[in-house]
Amino acid sequence: MPLITAKRNKNTERLIQVVSHFAEIEGDHVCSISELSFHSRMSPTESTHCIYNLGLGIILQGQKEIVIGNKVYQCFEGQSMLTTIDLPATSHIVQASSDKPFLAVLILFDIQMVNEIVVNMPVDKVSASVEDIHDSFSVDWVDAPLTDAVLRLVKTLDEPALIPHLAHLIQQEIIVRVLNSSQGIYLRQLVKTGSVNQKIHQVVNWLKNNYTQSIRMDDLADKAFMSPSTFRQHFREITGMSPLQYQKQLRLQEARHLMLNQNVDAGRAASLVGYESASQFSREYSRLFGASPQRDVQHLKQNS
Repeated sequence: MPLITAKRNKNTERLIQVVSHFAEIEGDHVCSISELSFHSRMSPTESTHCIYNLGLGIILQGQKEIVIGNKVYQCFEGQSMLTTIDLPATSHIVQASSDKPFLAVLILFDIQMVNEIVVNMPVDKVSASVEDIHDSFSVDWVDAPLTDAVLRLVKTLDEPALIPHLAHLIQQEIIVRVLNSSQGIYLRQLVKTGSVNQKIHQVVNWLKNNYTQSIRMDDLADKAFMSPSTFRQHFREITGMSPLQYQKQLRLQEARHLMLNQNVDAGRAASLVGYESASQFSREYSRLFGASPQRDVQHLKQNS
């Protein structure tokens, strides 16, 4: 499949140069701006499971495939990926080489900052209804002004003394530019009082903080001020999965993190994330990750 690319402008080329400098070594790179990170791969990868958080990812080189629920997204260089609700996802790098590594920059958004900007930013077009439902993950081409803002944010890393004074302002500009793009409606619906997306976002936040607890569908529906059937339908439309599937993915990904990074054994990890049955945990873990907990963690450690 040929690689689809947008025509690069001068700022895109400069952004690639700057990010390449910070991500010379293959991997995921955090930096002194906590919301900003860089991602580099020298070859195509296997599928990995992760949580996509509220924010904007921009692919500078290469191609990535992302699976959320039953939807598959092909993301090419020159495109942005906007996530408005934390989503369990599976992804892998499709195009990458040592000569032309996969390069991406990720900027996490603060929902309070988004809300403050939306309140003070008039809408030129007809505003969407609170009943409208919008995808929580979208892909679009990046324009030159947004590229320029991201470049300026990255370049502040070379002036550490100015980061506290400039980074916040440039992050605000980036959000403004996203709000003014074709993806803006997704951010607006996230913070629109009473919108379906906002209600589901609130339930998702509750699940993230309480995933070890047993949940009743009626209780979750009450939190969203919806009937159980309407809640299930809207939750699936927005996240790509049922509330129980969402909770299960949160549990299993946290258990994997505990085993991989804190050397917790499988039985203890199962208990810590809310499983009462170790055998059920092992079955569901194997179904999601393709191997038993022990084999999966061994494989990850050998390839890290």
